[in-house]
Amino acid sequence: MAAIGKIRSWGPWLIGIIGLGLFGFIAGDMWRSCEATSNQRRQQIGEVLGNKLYIQDYQQMIDEYQEVLKIQGNDNLSEDQLNNLKDYVWENFVQSKLVEAEAKKLGLQVTDEEVANVLKEGTNTVLYQLPMLPQFFNQQTRQFDYNQVTFIYDYMKQQMNSNPQVAEEFRTFDKYWKYIEKTLRQQLLTQKYQNLVAACLISNPISAKTAFANQNTESDVLLASLAYNSVNDNDIEITDADLKAKYNELKPQFKQDNEVRDIKYVAYQVVPSDKDRAELMEQMKEAQQLFADGTAPAEVIRKGQSQVPYRGLYVTRAGLPSDIAKQIDSMQVGQTSAPFETRSDNTMNVVKYLGKAQMPDSVEFRAIQVGGRSIDAAAVTADSIYQALKAGAVFDTIAKQYGQTGDKVWLTSANIQNMQNLDADNKAYFETLMSLPVGEYKNLKITQGNIVLQVTNRRNMVDKYDVAIVKRPIMFSNETYTEAYNKFSQFVTENQSIAALEEAATEYGYNVQTRQGMPSTTHNIANIHGTHEAVRWAFDNKVGAISQLFDRCGNNDYLLVVALDKIHPVGYLDQETVSDALKQEVMKDKKYQKLSEQLAGVKTVAEAQQKGARVDTVRQITFQAPVFVQATGASEPVLSGAVAAVEKGGVSPKVLKGNGGAYLFQVLERSQREGAEFNAEQTQQQLAQQAVQSTFRTLLNDLKDNAKIVDKRYLFF
Repeated sequence: MAAIGKIRSWGPWLIGIIGLGLFGFIAGDMWRSCEATSNQRRQQIGEVLGNKLYIQDYQQMIDEYQEVLKIQGNDNLSEDQLNNLKDYVWENFVQSKLVEAEAKKLGLQVTDEEVANVLKEGTNTVLYQLPMLPQFFNQQTRQFDYNQVTFIYDYMKQQMNSNPQVAEEFRTFDKYWKYIEKTLRQQLLTQKYQNLVAACLISNPISAKTAFANQNTESDVLLASLAYNSVNDNDIEITDADLKAKYNELKPQFKQDNEVRDIKYVAYQVVPSDKDRAELMEQMKEAQQLFADGTAPAEVIRKGQSQVPYRGLYVTRAGLPSDIAKQIDSMQVGQTSAPFETRSDNTMNVVKYLGKAQMPDSVEFRAIQVGGRSIDAAAVTADSIYQALKAGAVFDTIAKQYGQTGDKVWLTSANIQNMQNLDADNKAYFETLMSLPVGEYKNLKITQGNIVLQVTNRRNMVDKYDVAIVKRPIMFSNETYTEAYNKFSQFVTENQSIAALEEAATEYGYNVQTRQGMPSTTHNIANIHGTHEAVRWAFDNKVGAISQLFDRCGNNDYLLVVALDKIHPVGYLDQETVSDALKQEVMKDKKYQKLSEQLAGVKTVAEAQQKGARVDTVRQITFQAPVFVQATGASEPVLSGAVAAVEKGGVSPKVLKGNGGAYLFQVLERSQREGAEFNAEQTQQQLAQQAVQSTFRTLLNDLKDNAKIVDKRYLFF
């Protein structure tokens, strides 16, 4: 009993210990839950209408579309092409979510049956906007044929169990077609939504007639112009009040929906030094001497590390680099050029002009491939075929005896010249075909057997050239890069403020440049590839910060440092940021006012000319298109509308304010565009289609404005 009493006396302590244990257990779960939520948030790349997009899903969509491009033959995308692909995938995600949300409110949906019917009928315009393969279209009607798809699909599925390569191709095709079906469903939903919008828009014969007249009624005018640049800027006074008033007038134009940033940066391109160029020149002179001494061309090119391999084949001018084709125009056969530089591709070159011949640009031929239990057995069989053909045997008949068709095939110079790999067998094969007279036979021995050939036709005898080329890029050495890097690194280290960077740049021989209004969707700085890390840095730092040195940018030849100068939040850009644009507009206003005063009281073009205006005849002005005025070097939409409002023989009622100057005009002639015939129904359809497209774009922009779109792709790409 005493022991029990003692245990009871420990009760508060035991409760406290148990409570702490339970708290630790619950807190641990809470911590893990918070950590998981935080990790998930860090993986979020964007959001549209509450639909969160995570990096894994975005990357999957990118990979999916890349596979579509690959199956279409568009592989090995450049950095710019890959960036465009990423933007396309994002924009497609945004639009699909916006349309899905609106369609749900309206009760619009696309059923499996609808998708199946669209594929079966093959006439819906959406099908022709998808990345379809040419094999899916009927060659006669040019119409989509779903039977072609099912045939390919079923054939590959049947073959995949016996052929591993087909199995892999089937998996790729299956992914591709699932993408097509998914995209088709999205596009059909968008089409339904567009059709609903279209039902709200109407056109009528009166508007159609007006639109046709605006597009096809042409006017010739006598135009008097006074260019703004005829007024000295120093004669114009611009006050703070002028700028403030113009800012308030144009303020709606300065609204921005996303945060942008102003940066200053120094981008330095490392170039070959005089020493680098001199060392390369010595190597090129060595190649020149080897050519002159008669060293085998392939050996010279190997030693010279040329970008252009020597194939030993005669090629057309199109098969040569353009600078080499131009160079041999001034050379004789057997001659070797001195080293010369080509600035367009930044190379140093030496050329040996080995030969020139007249050869066909294309040949038609047929062939019988001969194999056997051994190379010798194949040679014996090939010789018997060759002798039989020479004795008058029918080519097609013999070809069929050896399981071949003997069909005639055309081979062009371009086919040969575009081949990436050319072995000894291919070279002998092509040389034989290009040199064999029409009607003759050749028993050609190759590594794996023999080929019996006959040339049946030739076309276009052209000049072809045998040229050996040593082409080397003019590159900087590691020593040169290290020297440039150390200097740039010192510049960055010693100057850790924007003012210091700008002050020291001239001393170091650098140039500080400005990029205003840079959005987070920018892929690079100053169009230099490989600078996205610098863009990310700009959106992760505070005003006044100086970045680390970004090296090996571009083609591994740029050094970059970035400074964050200003952050412009969502909303209206402030007056200081747009001050340059405001000054230009105020300057234009004041110059127009000055020129208008110069033409005060003028009633005719002749009077305007007496006041200093330049007079020209401008023809074929329509309401539909802006007029380009040579005298002021500006496109002037204001003239299009003003001219349409004045009758033939009339003069503009006032001096017009344009983009490049002040104008007065007289309408000389008005006529209908030649060949234009009014079709009310067709014009109404065109107007309706234009209205739908314009309205849909505006509607999407409005939906975007209200969708609270979050785009943080810059954190990952």
